[in-house]
Amino acid sequence: MDEKRIFGLRKNVFFLGLVSLFNDFSNEMIQSVMPVFMATVLGVPPVAIGAIEGVAYAVASFLRIFSGWLSDRFGRRKAFAVIGYIISVSVRPIYAFASSFSSIVKLRIIDRVGKGFRESPRDALLSESSDHKELGKSFGYHRSMDAIGGIMGPALAVILLPFLGGSYRSLFLIAFAIGLFSIISFFFVSETRKAPVPAKHISRFNTAVFKDNKNFTYFLSAIFIFGMGTLPITLVLLRPLEVGASVFIIPFMYLVFSFTFVIAAIPFGRLSDKIGERLVIPFGFFIALSAYFILALSSSMLLIILAFSLLGVASAATDGVERALVSKLIKPELLATGQGFLHASVGLSSLLSGVLGGLIWTIFGSGYAFIFSAGFSLLGLVFFISVITTKNRHSF
Repeated sequence: MDEKRIFGLRKNVFFLGLVSLFNDFSNEMIQSVMPVFMATVLGVPPVAIGAIEGVAYAVASFLRIFSGWLSDRFGRRKAFAVIGYIISVSVRPIYAFASSFSSIVKLRIIDRVGKGFRESPRDALLSESSDHKELGKSFGYHRSMDAIGGIMGPALAVILLPFLGGSYRSLFLIAFAIGLFSIISFFFVSETRKAPVPAKHISRFNTAVFKDNKNFTYFLSAIFIFGMGTLPITLVLLRPLEVGASVFIIPFMYLVFSFTFVIAAIPFGRLSDKIGERLVIPFGFFIALSAYFILALSSSMLLIILAFSLLGVASAATDGVERALVSKLIKPELLATGQGFLHASVGLSSLLSGVLGGLIWTIFGSGYAFIFSAGFSLLGLVFFISVITTKNRHSF
């Protein structure tokens, strides 16, 4: 393994962070204005906008499993990850020429195909490029860079749009140019070649990862239950408006969430390396359910700001740390497949949470939606703790 370090990080880990930073910088520039572009320029109704995201999310979730299996099957990580990034980045300039709802649907799905194709091999590559004792730190750094890009993209979009005369199409072309740097950064990442999984595993790839590892199955179940209570941040951002806040405070609330995540992700990753992921992850669950209770029961703007901060902390304590734990629970030859199932579990449970939470919000009010989220967060916490404290679960 390449021992060269940059800012205390292995070379591969450092440049994989840059890959995610530039990609999210580019993607969030587009996605931060896409709903407005579709509604005002193309005349797409809100229900259709939501449908696009739902379909795109589902496609990406299932592809994460398939791409992880392919990566394990052929013993290649970088090649599959690069293909995924190229697919996503290549469609972004085409947004500038989209003139109909159907064209946006096709482009968005292709974009998410790229995301689904790259994430599992990339996370396996990140895991194999890290010192085993620094997995939490490596994944924490990677998620921080991802979040930083997610902040920079919308911020630059806000700055540039007035200078572009409000031209979203010009903004999309600039976002594409920034996205190219994610592909360029990959030139500095080395492949970690592994022995291909024997052909006899092809027909049972979807069960092998569970059959030989009960702990992974229990862990994934806990993550899915917790994910059922994870409301999309775009939905949670409506809560400040209910207590009388101006629409101009919404970007600030998103910044609070993202900034808290950025500054907490690496410390929590390092902490998990020292005391173990099984102690850090349930702490994140507890912080999340605390934030949802605050959002449900309080109308104080200061407490709502605190809740957004807590959600950022909860994400920092779970997102990268969960990926690090999967790297320890899964056999090396099925590492990318395991990461794929984690991504799919998080993605599908979050999608269900968004649909159910949105319906509860619409019918009964936001308070009941947040109680719903807190309830599933509590169930996930209890199940996770029961798993790690049961006899014969010492391998966690």
